[in-house]
Amino acid sequence: MCLAVPGRVTEIEERDGTRMAVMDFGGVVKDVCLEYLPDLEVGDYAIVHVGFALQRLDEESARRTLGLFEELGLLQEEFGDPWEAAQAAGAAGAVGVERGAEEAGR
Repeated sequence: MCLAVPGRVTEIEERDGTRMAVMDFGGVVKDVCLEYLPDLEVGDYAIVHVGFALQRLDEESARRTLGLFEELGLLQEEFGDPWEAAQAAGAAGAVGVERGAEEAGR
């Protein structure tokens, strides 16, 4: 799933002619392109999708949305380590195969 997630600008810099920000998404920090919202400043909140800040957002709405995403496990799904997720899924599948084999042997 690919979500538009609210984040807070913590740093801004120019990289190779592109205005970029470091943004905090409830503890997860990512680089974000600010070309669509060039007037964002440090401390501002914005909705980010696939690495681009798309729309300014007020702090209360951002915090409420991040809280809901975290509660639903969507932040981990969106920002979690894909290798870690694949390992966990593989381990869960292996446990299911073992249990199935045990039950079949009864």
